[in-house]
Amino acid sequence: MKKILGYADSWSLAPGDRVGFKISTYGAERYRADLVRVVCGDNHPEHDILRLDEIDAPFAGEYPGRLQPIDAGSYAVVPHASAFDGLDSFTVLAWVYPTTPANGRQALIAQWQDEPATGFALMLDDAGALALRVGDGRGNVAEVSSGERLAERRWYLVAGSYDVATKTISVSQQPQGGSFDPLRAASASASAGGFVAAQTELLFAALRADLADGRPGSACHFNGKLDRPRLAAGVLGEADINAVAAPEDPCAQYPGLIAAWDFARDTGTDVISDTGPNALHGRTVNLPSRGCKGFNWSGEEQNWRHAPGEYGAMHFHDDDLYDAGWETDFEYVVPDDLESGVYAVRLRADDDESYVTFFVRPPSGKTTAKLAFLVSTATYLAYSNYQWLFHQRYAEVTESFWTTLEKTDVFLQEHPEFGLSTYDTHADGSGVRYASRLRPILNMAPTTPYWSFNADTHILGWLEQQGIDYDVVTDEDLHREGAALLDPYRAVLTGTHPEYYTTPMLDGLRDYLAGAGRLAYLGGNGFIWRCAMSDSYPGALELRRAEDGIRYRDEEPGEYYLEFTGEYGGLWRRLGVPPQAVVGVGTVAVGFDESGYYRRTADSFDPRAEFIFDGIGEDEIIGDFGYLGDGASGSEIDTVDPLLGTPVHALVVASSEGHSANTLIVPDEIGFHHAAMDGVQNPLVRADMTFFETPGGGAVFSVGSIAWGASLPHNGYDNNVSRISANVIARFLEEAPFDMP
Repeated sequence: MKKILGYADSWSLAPGDRVGFKISTYGAERYRADLVRVVCGDNHPEHDILRLDEIDAPFAGEYPGRLQPIDAGSYAVVPHASAFDGLDSFTVLAWVYPTTPANGRQALIAQWQDEPATGFALMLDDAGALALRVGDGRGNVAEVSSGERLAERRWYLVAGSYDVATKTISVSQQPQGGSFDPLRAASASASAGGFVAAQTELLFAALRADLADGRPGSACHFNGKLDRPRLAAGVLGEADINAVAAPEDPCAQYPGLIAAWDFARDTGTDVISDTGPNALHGRTVNLPSRGCKGFNWSGEEQNWRHAPGEYGAMHFHDDDLYDAGWETDFEYVVPDDLESGVYAVRLRADDDESYVTFFVRPPSGKTTAKLAFLVSTATYLAYSNYQWLFHQRYAEVTESFWTTLEKTDVFLQEHPEFGLSTYDTHADGSGVRYASRLRPILNMAPTTPYWSFNADTHILGWLEQQGIDYDVVTDEDLHREGAALLDPYRAVLTGTHPEYYTTPMLDGLRDYLAGAGRLAYLGGNGFIWRCAMSDSYPGALELRRAEDGIRYRDEEPGEYYLEFTGEYGGLWRRLGVPPQAVVGVGTVAVGFDESGYYRRTADSFDPRAEFIFDGIGEDEIIGDFGYLGDGASGSEIDTVDPLLGTPVHALVVASSEGHSANTLIVPDEIGFHHAAMDGVQNPLVRADMTFFETPGGGAVFSVGSIAWGASLPHNGYDNNVSRISANVIARFLEEAPFDMP
């Protein structure tokens, strides 16, 4: 059982920067914290390459443990205002699209307080029917239900009202027309003892509740979409409800309108705007999805920016999480003399151990090496707290092995409040679009499986063993600074899997290569998906997998445009910038049971490639060994394709073979169903090791395989994969420019 976890408030730090660490314990009364430099995180006992160098730090020592709960689930908050105090007769309404109506009580719009019981709450009741609750401030609570469960994933116009003259509460639900479903309108009324407005804030998609430590949190989360919520004085009839809920200016439709929130405004931020007379603006919590189709989406426009009036919905989930909100246990100011590298705070409580990883770049405006290791933080975020294997019925077939649970996996299943990866689906079946680093991330640490972060430490360990000096920079830095981050470096080295790239990241890398930059791409499945980051949500990543590629989940049709930037999401290949046009190769196949090996080609004996194979001799076979599938070409592999932009002068110096029948062509390579898609039958299933020069005197070397890095430590780092990699880095660090052929 996990007994301790934590996270940092920042990932990329320079000397002089301050970072806070937030820790929670689970049953342990005390814990110890130490600083380690992560050289290699592979803790397999037979490999004997784990290296975590302990570093003196002022925070090192013991601390009292404490539980820090998480307020998971998205909602929106409007601060208390005097406009609420004057409520007597009122009507509250919205367009509602429930996605789990059978999941028990879920709040829609509530200005409710338990002690004393005051205010109102429009909600779905335990049976999934529309209900309105009111309190009179004297301990009396009245509630009325429509008695008719709302259908899943269908739009309804719902309303609840209180009539002060008759002390009656009423609800009505009208299914949107045009559906072939046998959906019925429903309404109901009941007596109430009275109504007193609550002296508290108004919430959308949740009710207020205290967390385990007494801090305010939320409960009764709504799964689904809300569009055009309104609050009006007086009891509205059906005609007025329809008029106020229409896309046109609601204030012109009914003079007694108190608030008319427009969720189509401020997309990409946490702001919600009220277009009514009282300006009851608010904010969202935990990143509900915006840029979502509203009740009136016609399908004529796919981009929310072009038709904001049809994208007025916000999609809430009970398992959304942006910021865990933990208090800081201790801080660390990065010393001026701390070398650039990958670091982690090691946390120990009883018999458990966890790591909080962060990255130290050189001092601002300086470099300490000619080589930069470009850390794939966007990819780490995309996979953060990955749980897809444990929920998809075809996972074992896809992965070609029995699903095994580690301690961290069990913990995440027991604690859904820690949030999901962009490979997972929400509890309501919709795809996860956002991932955040402001929470514990259990799989971005040493001693975890060889995927993403920990697989990259095979390359870090190799750099240390080879005595190659390097700085660490992150692709989040690249997103902010562009090519200026990379230009001071003679060469840049990737990790094993730089899959996710924002537009500024890719532009920065391409600008670097357009100059004299040299790039060694020692991985596979890189530069594949467009993602987005935003200053409005520091530390968050957005991903919408449009139409094609290995998607793991379908994206909602009509919602392919990213909320953070308004850009079309999906494969860079479909956006006109295939990875072949950047690094010469792009993903062609995936297989996780066995890895293949490379065989040298005639191009490998070209004088332009002579430096790559220095000391290799006439060996034809490269990398028939390794810790990931027993070979250097595997997991996810890339090949050249002139049609997709592989430079005409690129040399394919080796190609892989020996792939299994479980290594299959990726969907974006298949126009229709093929019988021969696997690595045994299809010659396209291969990784191409490529090299080409760039006009500015730079060059690009690509291996096109995630498994390459796991072959570097074989035989004490004395092998031909290690030698080729060292040859490339050595030449890339030389001052002499490369000549275009």
